[in-house]
Amino acid sequence: MRPASLSSPSAAPSGTAEKPPKSDWRTLGKLLPYVWQWRWRVGVALACLVAAKLANIGVPLVLKSLVDALALKPGDPASVLVVPVAILVGYGLLRLSITLFTELREYLFYPVAARIARRVSLEAFEHLLQLSLRFHLERQTGGVSRDIERGSRSIQSLLNYTIYNILPTLVEITMVIVLLSAKFDGWFAAITFGALVLYIAFTVTVTEWRTGFRRAMNEQDSKANTKALDALLNYETVKYFSNEAFEQARYDDNLHRLEKASVKSQTSLSVLNLGQSLIIATAVTLLVWRATLGVVAGTMTLGDLVLVNALMIQLYIPLNFLGVIYREIKQSMIDMEKMFALLGQNREIADAPGALPLAAHGGAVRFEDVRFGYDPEREILHGVSFEIPAGKTVAVVGPSGSGKSTLARLMFRFYDVGAGRIAIDGQDIREVTQKSLREAIGIVPQDTVLFNDTVEYNIAYGRTGAGRTEVEAAARAAHIHDFIVSTPRGYQTMVGERGLKLSGGEKQRVAIARTLLKNPPIMIFDEATSALDSANERAIQAELQNAARNRSALVIAHRLSTVVDAHQILVMEAGRILERGTHAELVARGGRYAEMWRLQQSSSEEPATAEA
Repeated sequence: MRPASLSSPSAAPSGTAEKPPKSDWRTLGKLLPYVWQWRWRVGVALACLVAAKLANIGVPLVLKSLVDALALKPGDPASVLVVPVAILVGYGLLRLSITLFTELREYLFYPVAARIARRVSLEAFEHLLQLSLRFHLERQTGGVSRDIERGSRSIQSLLNYTIYNILPTLVEITMVIVLLSAKFDGWFAAITFGALVLYIAFTVTVTEWRTGFRRAMNEQDSKANTKALDALLNYETVKYFSNEAFEQARYDDNLHRLEKASVKSQTSLSVLNLGQSLIIATAVTLLVWRATLGVVAGTMTLGDLVLVNALMIQLYIPLNFLGVIYREIKQSMIDMEKMFALLGQNREIADAPGALPLAAHGGAVRFEDVRFGYDPEREILHGVSFEIPAGKTVAVVGPSGSGKSTLARLMFRFYDVGAGRIAIDGQDIREVTQKSLREAIGIVPQDTVLFNDTVEYNIAYGRTGAGRTEVEAAARAAHIHDFIVSTPRGYQTMVGERGLKLSGGEKQRVAIARTLLKNPPIMIFDEATSALDSANERAIQAELQNAARNRSALVIAHRLSTVVDAHQILVMEAGRILERGTHAELVARGGRYAEMWRLQQSSSEEPATAEA
């Protein structure tokens, strides 16, 4: 059961100041559906908790009986003193029961907390993968990963603090107040209750004041992590421009702010600890004073004095620790805010109710008067219409910014069209499931990004679960098998972060092999050779043509020499199709395409002339 979305998804991806939640109860409410699924196990754990506290309260009572049994009355000879064996045995059994029920409670509840933390983390990760491309283009990876990490840790901490500390302490406080009220005069219960109220009020007030410092620490921590990760991901760029000192200064600036926030947080912590200790020490002193007066007046026994003192000692430790736990819970609440904000991010692109899987027969693609803009106030595509017949190749050329790559993003449904429609085999892609749509389309992008894993893993990513034989067959089809087996580790060669250990041509061949292994009916080549030199381009171009054979293919290209064999070429400019036809038809027409062809031909001849 997924918690309901936040009403105001303020999830700036990271590193941005956010408003505090309206209520911590609202945050706690997000966890209730998860805990409810384990209600029986949690109920038994709570029963063990009460049993452990009953045994804990029984220890001072048995100790009182033991002291009273050993106390000699005036005139009694010392020989009448006997060892109360039954009381001693009861004392030992109660001590054992405390440990037994406490460990049983932990055995029952700890797996629940761990499972809930795991599930929420998984749902946050799953939700991030379902969010739109717009969100991921704006997010900061370092900050988001830190938010999920802290959020997961805080959920488990919050549940453990509640069942191990908060509830046991509250149960014990209630039992102590009831016991003091029943056995002694009302002053004992009044002092205990008054100290408890004062302690909680002071702790809550000061902790709320300290919350701002903790929030500032989290913000600076996320920003520092984002800056460091960004610099490491762009290591080569940093080196190209000798900006190591600049990146260190940016990172240190956030660390300096983190340092200032943490010092303020620690200073305010000292104020809180001092005030809590003062309240507890005053209450314990008053209770022992009242008990001492009772013993002197003869209204209380020595056992009663021992009982009051033992109860206060037992209560002092958890009550003092309750302040620490409350601070930790408040900090956990802050850590959970961003994680739940991520879960509250609305999915811009979602499957329509009752969406069916795409039934791809031949893979014919049709754009019908498509209009689209990343910003509603700035349209990118203006009524684009064209068709890719089943098994044919259509190329799109034009200057940068003309909307070519936007066509591929719309086909994958990373965004929805503003008007018009895109259909595959007559089915509007908004009315089919996104999973089936993306399974039917393969892409070789301009900038191939590989996982920091083996070559085999990256090729097999095209169809997870594929065997080694299928991976090798795809590599042979992409003409990269010979290169792979020539390396010392073969298919187990690590490609490095984002595939940096491979050359541009090698990465493109891995991308082609990965897409061939996927074996989709529709292919997109998004300027797949634009980053390569002429020799690599010619070599890979042949492999791309083989990959597109008998498939519907959309080729987005800047170099016209790569699309001369397309069944139809579309010339785009400023989001509109200016011309369409075969290469020969467009050159003969003498329009925009013919002008681009002449320019590229003359520019390709100049290096050859200079070399001669």
